[in-house]
Amino acid sequence: MKLRVIFFGFLLFASLSPVFSQSKKQQQLEERRQLILNEIKQINSLLFKTQGQKKTVLTEVEDLDQRIKAQENLIRVTNQQANLLTREINENTTQISNLRAELTELKDDYAAMVRKSYKSKSQQSRIMFLLSSQDFLQAYKRVQYMKQYANHRKKQGESIKEKTILLQDLNQGLIDQRKQKDKLIAENKVAKANLNKEKKNQEALIATLKKDETGFASQIRSKQNEADKLNKEIKAIIRAVIAEANKKAAGSSTVKPKASLSGGFALTPEAAALAKNFSNNKGKLIWPVEKGVVLNRYGTRQHPQFPNVTQIFHGVEIATSKDAKARAIFEGEVVQIQQVKNANKAVYIKHGDYITIYNNLASVSVKKGDKVSAKDNLGTIFTHPTTGKTVIKFLVYKNSTEMNPADWIYRM
Repeated sequence: MKLRVIFFGFLLFASLSPVFSQSKKQQQLEERRQLILNEIKQINSLLFKTQGQKKTVLTEVEDLDQRIKAQENLIRVTNQQANLLTREINENTTQISNLRAELTELKDDYAAMVRKSYKSKSQQSRIMFLLSSQDFLQAYKRVQYMKQYANHRKKQGESIKEKTILLQDLNQGLIDQRKQKDKLIAENKVAKANLNKEKKNQEALIATLKKDETGFASQIRSKQNEADKLNKEIKAIIRAVIAEANKKAAGSSTVKPKASLSGGFALTPEAAALAKNFSNNKGKLIWPVEKGVVLNRYGTRQHPQFPNVTQIFHGVEIATSKDAKARAIFEGEVVQIQQVKNANKAVYIKHGDYITIYNNLASVSVKKGDKVSAKDNLGTIFTHPTTGKTVIKFLVYKNSTEMNPADWIYRM
């Protein structure tokens, strides 16, 4: 009997282990779902609350695309949660069935034990049991047996009580899981309805675009040409910054000679330590704005509506709120303030042999040579008077090699 109870406890723990693992997975999915919900909230706030501002059809399509992608992600994650809950419910149902069977067996055994105890519970029966012993040793063993029997009966009763409470908890958990699943399914139904509505709106706008496909494609190519020119200017500025820094450091005996041979920054020990610190924080750096949503990610791709048009993004474009401030993502030194031709300003910050660039600023709050820390205000981001959008263009370089900002910024 004792072995059976111990074995049951082991089986119960083993059977609960997958549920604990799945619950952790459920928690991770819920965290992901909340992030997406927050992203949708920011998209609605930053891209769709610009009353009085006139968007181009192309901008409307691009903004809708942001919301559609976020809603598709939400539906996918919610489906994963519902499917995981289904598995958990099935496993809990099996556990409840097994536990009920084991509880029935424990109660039957306990009832038999009580009946047996009742038959021999009289004081006279116990005394006769002891007096019938052949010697003192046998009498002593019988006393110990009666004690063990009483203890085992007590433990058996406690075990039944514990299993009953566990069964009640599992039943309540099952009810809660089913409610949670029903809620997720209902939310997904609403999300799918919203998604279908958004897609219909986007399809109508795309149909408008297709009527003048040549004209809109030309606009996109023109913007890409401007971006390519700006990228060449940025690379030229970075080369000049490297040359100036290396010239300044040339008289220092602490400069590492091999660093200057690579065409990058010749680092002093202090600069090398800063670069290492920056590198060690890869994937954990703060965003260049307090709140925002990524409009365009780093990389080369075909335009979603005009596949014949190639777009190249050398950094990320982040939409934020009106009058938002650009902020330094890490400690460093301001090495350049660029006035972009026919556009706005850009701030360059050096972090050892890394450079971060904060472009499309209407005004700047720092000057060349300033030392900055993480979260320091660099300037106010420009708000487009027609679209009402406030967008910062953020870039990361190691020496003169561009990098993907999403690899460096936390959860970008």
